Amino acid sequence: MFNRNQSGFAITLVAALLFVGPAQAIEIKVATIAPDGSGWMREMRSGAEKIRNLTAGRVTIKFYPGGVMGNDSQVLRKIRIGQLHGGAFTGGGIAERYAGFNLYGIPLLFQSLDEVDYVRARLDAKLQAGLADAGFISFGFIEGGFAQLMANEPISRVTDMRRRKVWSPEGDPIGFMVLEAMNLSPVVLPPTDVLTGLQTGLLDVVAASPVVALVLQWHTKVKYVTDLPVSYGLGIFAIDIRVFDRLSGADQEVVRSVMGAVVKSLDGQAREDDRQARAVLVQAGLEFVPVNSEDILAWRRTIEGLYPELRQRRDIDANLLDDLLALLDEYRAGVNSSTGSPAERRAAE
Repeated sequence: MFNRNQSGFAITLVAALLFVGPAQAIEIKVATIAPDGSGWMREMRSGAEKIRNLTAGRVTIKFYPGGVMGNDSQVLRKIRIGQLHGGAFTGGGIAERYAGFNLYGIPLLFQSLDEVDYVRARLDAKLQAGLADAGFISFGFIEGGFAQLMANEPISRVTDMRRRKVWSPEGDPIGFMVLEAMNLSPVVLPPTDVLTGLQTGLLDVVAASPVVALVLQWHTKVKYVTDLPVSYGLGIFAIDIRVFDRLSGADQEVVRSVMGAVVKSLDGQAREDDRQARAVLVQAGLEFVPVNSEDILAWRRTIEGLYPELRQRRDIDANLLDDLLALLDEYRAGVNSSTGSPAERRAAE
């Protein structure tokens, strides 16, 4: 038999034990512009459910899809004050917290997906470490594909864009600088406002990958796609390190393992998704417009002429930029040495 004091202690202990589970449970609130029901959201929700089960409910992830929490800048502000704990960002969107993500999206930097693979295999880990130093835990990156110009009039040269309102993503100062260098008229808007911009005539020209154009319905407001990989995009799923550090070591490993696998799967599927999305655009009646190789070379020369200025910017990691350019030179030198010069290749044919 318990005496009264022992009985009171037992009741207090039982009550405390009852609240151990809920007190340790952590809900991670994540925002994204990806629409609910999209393939990305289905994969992410599946991963979140697996995490909830493996942690016996100690870790849950709540998603706010469809841009209901605003654009990347607004999401970052809400994370800063604790209203949100994470997000699915574009590279340019999270670059305000870590400038390294401004690099992959430099227009006409990459000439092929093979170049992308070569560089990413050697730089992604550095970007992930830099993002951690900036206060975010990520689980790898998801290919966003190459953005292509889309408009209601065919665009095959820079002059076709003169006197037209060209979209410049909010938080992408590098893209804005390139558009100005080409004497174009950039209009800065977050991705969440692009569809309205196309509907109202605020925008004439946008750049997006086929997948993005389909998912966000931009393809319904354009007729032509310029068949040129303008800039390479990444998706970054990241969680505020302050929240992640509140998880136990074991639960952190569960989240890393599950979400790492989800991100790897989405990244691996991205190119097939892009190929299928391109086919859907063609079926929807959009016309792909070729670009003259000499025009492409002129565009690249204009952009490469900006590299010295880029190195001086505070929102560019100059050392990382030099590493990236060195890797591209290394890759291209290897390709040329294995295949011969253009003249030699033509002679062999």
